[in-house]
Amino acid sequence: MHNQEIMHDTSSTPSPSAHDWAEGLLRKYWRYTSFRSIQREIIDSIAAGKDTLGLMPTGGGKSITFQVPALAMEGTCIVVTPLIALMKDQVGRLRQLGIKATAIYSGMKHDKIIAALENCILGDYKFLYLSPERLNSELFLIKLRHMKVSFVCVDEAHCISQWGYDFRPSYLALGKLRKALPGKPFLALTATATPEVIDDIQEKLGFEQKNVFRMSFARPNLHYSLHRAVTDESGLDHVLNLYPGCTIIYTNRRQKAEEISSMLGMKGYSVTFFHAGLPDLEKDFRQRDWQEDRIRIMVATNAFGMGIDKPNVRLVVHLDPPDSLERYYQEAGRAGRDGLPSHAVLFCNGKEITTLHRQLQRTFPPKEKIQELYDHICYFLQIAEGGGYERTREFKVQEFCFNFHHSFSEVPPMLSLLELAGYIRFTDEEETISRLHITATRSQLYNTIHGDTEILFNYILRRYTGIFQEFVYIDEEDISIATGMGAHEIYERLVALSQLHIVRYIPRKRIPYLTLTRPRVEGKEVFIPQHVYEDRYNRFKKRIDAVVDYITDTSNCRTALLLQYFGEKTKERCFNCDNCDAENPLPTPENVYDKIYEDIKSQLCNAPKYGYELNLSKYNPDDIEHVIRIMTEDGELIQDGLRLCLKQ
Repeated sequence: MHNQEIMHDTSSTPSPSAHDWAEGLLRKYWRYTSFRSIQREIIDSIAAGKDTLGLMPTGGGKSITFQVPALAMEGTCIVVTPLIALMKDQVGRLRQLGIKATAIYSGMKHDKIIAALENCILGDYKFLYLSPERLNSELFLIKLRHMKVSFVCVDEAHCISQWGYDFRPSYLALGKLRKALPGKPFLALTATATPEVIDDIQEKLGFEQKNVFRMSFARPNLHYSLHRAVTDESGLDHVLNLYPGCTIIYTNRRQKAEEISSMLGMKGYSVTFFHAGLPDLEKDFRQRDWQEDRIRIMVATNAFGMGIDKPNVRLVVHLDPPDSLERYYQEAGRAGRDGLPSHAVLFCNGKEITTLHRQLQRTFPPKEKIQELYDHICYFLQIAEGGGYERTREFKVQEFCFNFHHSFSEVPPMLSLLELAGYIRFTDEEETISRLHITATRSQLYNTIHGDTEILFNYILRRYTGIFQEFVYIDEEDISIATGMGAHEIYERLVALSQLHIVRYIPRKRIPYLTLTRPRVEGKEVFIPQHVYEDRYNRFKKRIDAVVDYITDTSNCRTALLLQYFGEKTKERCFNCDNCDAENPLPTPENVYDKIYEDIKSQLCNAPKYGYELNLSKYNPDDIEHVIRIMTEDGELIQDGLRLCLKQ
């Protein structure tokens, strides 16, 4: 790669002619009259056959930058993206526009994969969407030799950089694609990248010359603020009432997502929750309900959101600090994609720094613990020493954690380190297909069902043979189209009948798989090299420190802090964050819990060591008990007999 980098300042770029080919396609398919920001410059670069990196914040219109040139160029555009939901969504939208597109992802039947690849070879599709894991498929690489490819688009390109916040080893398979397609340009797109990651993306993708188009990371319509509250309950009530509209609430733990959702539901809010532990169909239904405004609030872990294209999100709340400003910027940036005023609120309760440092320790546990985990994996999969090389097995993470007494949260980081060190290959994206077996007799079935359920089974029995004898694969979306019933309704009816032992129904789900990439050794022989552990530890610590600085800074403009982190030089204030409008701060709630909390801390800080009684008579005893319980659970208070004291 040449050392010279082409950096593009597009502020004075003339607008294209109304008769221009790219603008013509934009008008024809998308009904837009002009391109936004750097879209046109990226399109011209890739159309000229140049490797190109586009840095476009969330909501910047990334898809236009590869879809327009692909329509003008001969052959099929290969789009690599990590999310099946995003693939399906974009393929569906393209087909609605009359553009032929297809996707290959985990869980597809072999014959459908063959048909999709053959149709691409015949030139029937302009777009082929793939997950990065598919790039290692021997079948795909064989078919690729006969395929006419226009160019390759790599979405979420920061995932290829091991210095990025969301590095995915599967993205390294893009090197095979580069070798298989000599001379074809690559377009890399991402919404979040530091200067170091920008360089690494281009190096990993083998750019002939550095070529970067960059939008400003500033979001003028997005108000960033920190909110301090004793409890999530009191703080959320205040913020949700202050900022009405569609909302995402992020938290780091699945159980907490469920608890917050339940608490808000009991208060009358329209709310649901989302995390990786839900069945895939249930995730689809919840996401659709929120996307189509049947639900106002989505409480979620960071498993939710990537690829979500919902313009009218007015509020994004983080109840826990993210582990990087990249992650925070991307998640907060899901608010206000329509350009209207929106809010990103980060909750703080005084324990953020401790929480972040614990996360650093969880992500990089002692090497001895990683070696022990490797041994436990081999015991669990019953792999003998010297064996197991390149054999892929189903790896049930929860069962493994239960059997070997590992915390569910501590295992994924160690799996990642073992993968980077070259000992395993792990994927949790293999999606199964739903299966159904009718265990009742035909007469028992029809004595149980009636109405729409009878219509449902009349179609199932016509469509799927042998279903009384054994499990058969079914497609809820296909059944939905044929019967007119919603896929969610079909799912719920089959679950209900399964509970009555009329059928056995196994909804589609993702199954994790693990492969040993070298013959098994003893755990103590597992070597974790410096570039995998120490170097990545130092970079992760740097990201954690940046989050701590963002949280603790009470004077500098928050937008400026974010822009500077991403290498954008600015000294201007946004006048649209809590630090800029300090003279007109976020209104604080008149919350009795907050007052009790401050009163307790004030009295105990000045109390003599023995014989002091708290004077809280002006408060309700139930409210006092609630605050003391919260403070005790959080480790701020210690009970010594009948006395309370602050933890030193």
